[in-house]
Amino acid sequence: MKILAIDDQQLVLLPLEKRLKELGYDVKIETNAAKGLELYESFNPDLVIVDINMPEMSGIDIVKYIRITKNSQTPIMVLSGDTKDETITEGFELGINDYMKKPLSLNEISARVKRLIGAPEVESTVAKSDVMIQERCVGVVIPCYNEEERLFSKEFTDYIDKNSGYHLCFVNDGSKDKTLEVLKELQKGREDFITVYDCERNGGKAEAVRLGMLHMAKKVDLDYIGFLDADLSTDLADFDDLVKTIETTEFKIVSGSRISRMGANITKESARKIISLTINYIIRKILKMDFKDTQCGAKIFSKDVIEVAFGEKFVTQWIFDVEIFKRMSIHFGLKEAKEMLCEQPLKRWIHADGSKLSMKDSVKIVGQLGQIAWVYRNKKSQMEPSLTN
Repeated sequence: MKILAIDDQQLVLLPLEKRLKELGYDVKIETNAAKGLELYESFNPDLVIVDINMPEMSGIDIVKYIRITKNSQTPIMVLSGDTKDETITEGFELGINDYMKKPLSLNEISARVKRLIGAPEVESTVAKSDVMIQERCVGVVIPCYNEEERLFSKEFTDYIDKNSGYHLCFVNDGSKDKTLEVLKELQKGREDFITVYDCERNGGKAEAVRLGMLHMAKKVDLDYIGFLDADLSTDLADFDDLVKTIETTEFKIVSGSRISRMGANITKESARKIISLTINYIIRKILKMDFKDTQCGAKIFSKDVIEVAFGEKFVTQWIFDVEIFKRMSIHFGLKEAKEMLCEQPLKRWIHADGSKLSMKDSVKIVGQLGQIAWVYRNKKSQMEPSLTN
């Protein structure tokens, strides 16, 4: 039995294709709706699974083509995050056979497919899947410098194997050890879910993150893009909580916070904590925002603010997060920027051994904050004439 699945997000199609093939179906996938219709003509599927919201041609247009133009009764299942009553109603009025709302499990999708067209002639016996098909697709940038011994490869691969909709981009920041080799090995067999971006020379964390974010912004199937530290001091499950917040609100940036709260596992060295509090006081004065922890290495961004936040090189190497928030307030205005930003407490954050930021470096940050205050004050004055015109 043949199944054609059409969705503009490849990160949705790939786990779906894998599962249906495991069950014994003949499956073809397509991210371009027009090419999907061409495949429909040549492949002659027994079932079409289609998304609704796609660029250039919607899933409803595909349903109309099959039902009206071709006058075909090929079974059609919609798999979409669109939950609007009018969309669902129009789909059924046009003759779709089922409407599945993301997120939902591969097990449920498989059961619905079997109910609609039956099991394959030669049905494979496979274990239940614990993978969920998500409504959104997320890119995560992970800067790496000499991480050969500290990279938790299995944690990363286990997560993307069980959680659809994630694409990891590891940025090798000119490492002098075998980090690049480790990353290439990590990527092997998962090229559709893992990118390795190699910087030949070390440019520092700020530039590594910036280049990775701009690179991932070119991927059309991603809805949100964020960054995370390679040592997983914030784990991927906690990062996913940040994603859930940004996809269900109007916020443009959701930033993790390591401020202790009930039920959270937050550990810091006491001396680092004192310095952090001092630095944070200065940061709040510069930003004119009541941010409790700008420097947490876990943040997620709506794709439409990536250019504002990362378009230009950062002035500083370690506290580029402050620059991101400053750029937002200059570009959108302080009041609107505050409404776009959300600080969310983490459930877990552990200070990892081998951190490259020493106590001496922490003291230098104060000087860098002064540099930010000076540079961005000038930027603001340069922008004001154009804003008033």
